[in-house]
Amino acid sequence: MSLPALEARLAALAAEGRTVTYGQLARDLGWRMAELTAALEALMEADAERGAPLRAALCEGRLAGGMPARGFFDKAAALGIDIRDPEGFVAAQRTALFKRGG
Repeated sequence: MSLPALEARLAALAAEGRTVTYGQLARDLGWRMAELTAALEALMEADAERGAPLRAALCEGRLAGGMPARGFFDKAAALGIDIRDPEGFVAAQRTALFKRGG
């Protein structure tokens, strides 16, 4: 498992203005889902600490209507982030990431 590989893949998605399902991202990286989840949570911690948009917002659950999985919101809340408006929160994160281009 290589965090730089995950960071590079998320940066490319942001630059392209795209999202990806967790399953596709795990397949792209050759990781098990548990590895991906752990790595995304580590990135969320690092992003929150820096006050940066959460790169994990670029992921979407297969059956979540384009939104990240519940664990994303649970982790964001645990980091002290206000997620009372989940759609607005994710839209703001993605807009910031797309604007930054990765």
